[in-house]
Amino acid sequence: MSPLVSKAIIDFFIAFGVVFGGSMLAGIGSVFVLMPPAAIMLKTASQLKIWALVAAVGGSIDPIRVIESNFLEGHLSPVAQQIALIICSFLGAHMGTELIRWMCRGAV
Repeated sequence: MSPLVSKAIIDFFIAFGVVFGGSMLAGIGSVFVLMPPAAIMLKTASQLKIWALVAAVGGSIDPIRVIESNFLEGHLSPVAQQIALIICSFLGAHMGTELIRWMCRGAV
């Protein structure tokens, strides 16, 4: 398997895990403080979505620098790779959010 595909799959699951795991743990914590778990899980999933994306792509501004420097030099392949990794991370975060929404539907 190519390194790009491997990295894309890992980024997908990192973002998915951040949203899903964070929301599930927030739901468990909400039980301890006597708050409605489904509402807390839904709110947490939507708030964690962007942070899951940031965590998956490296947690810093480096991916944006790679895009900028390579684009300005005319090297479009690394730019396309970085954008593909960002899209895979977004899809993972979005799938995690949608799974939480699906689990909580009817409970709120």
